[in-house]
Amino acid sequence: MSTLQSESEAAVDDTAFAAEWQAWHEAHEKNRADPHGFLAVTSLNWLDETPTRYPDAPGEWSTSAAGPVVTLADGEQIVVDGRTIAGGAEPVTYEFGVIPERGGITVISGDAELEVARRGGADIVRPRHPSHPTRVEYQGTPVYPPNRRWAAEGTFRPFDEPRPVTVGSVAEGLEHIYDSPGTVEFDLAGEPLSLTAFNGPTPGSLFVLFTDATSGVTTYAANRSLQIDAPDDSGRVIVDFNRATNLPCAYTEFATCPLPPAENRLPVGIEAGEKTPLHPSAGTDGDAR
Repeated sequence: MSTLQSESEAAVDDTAFAAEWQAWHEAHEKNRADPHGFLAVTSLNWLDETPTRYPDAPGEWSTSAAGPVVTLADGEQIVVDGRTIAGGAEPVTYEFGVIPERGGITVISGDAELEVARRGGADIVRPRHPSHPTRVEYQGTPVYPPNRRWAAEGTFRPFDEPRPVTVGSVAEGLEHIYDSPGTVEFDLAGEPLSLTAFNGPTPGSLFVLFTDATSGVTTYAANRSLQIDAPDDSGRVIVDFNRATNLPCAYTEFATCPLPPAENRLPVGIEAGEKTPLHPSAGTDGDAR
């Protein structure tokens, strides 16, 4: 094969790589700006035994060992699993029951959705209103141009048994516990690296939380995340940092995102994937919040 042919084929491959990445990026941005996505969150409310009203959600909310409850007054209603619960001449109380850790229930209230969930051992209510300025004024997320040099072939090294890993949170005093099935090892820019992996959203898939030398400079300071497809039969994986994404905490203060484990703080600068988001008040790369 001639050098000219090799260069031509490489150019075609790079074009296809960039086009595939662009389609993925556009879909990811569309999902992020969903009317009831994280950009629409208007508050984060930690429930306790005292019935409390919040300005962006109907009813009085509280919780106990039996799980969250809401009491609705006359003129207030919510929809849960297609069922309308409405207050009348007498207040009506709805019990959600015990919600598992990282679980949640979606409640409809007019054009809003209320996330009733459990995070870090506590029950929360997190309303999402499509008209919230964070969503309406969203300017998009800056990214590094896609480049094959940031897509590395690696190997998944499973543990004999999954290991519980405790990590911090952007929410002060909160901790998350994830089961780690193993580590992902790979070389990048000639340097051997390793990341502790957690279970991904689909069977066998993985996700990692990490920071690197760009964190707090051009990328969000607290964390970035990366999804990794399930390893093949030999444990081979592709670690493509072009698809590194911000977690919700990069966009809203009403998030409980986990922080990376200490061993996932990479010493190299990963100039790939999403950068620090734009904030309407800044007009340029905003400070990490």
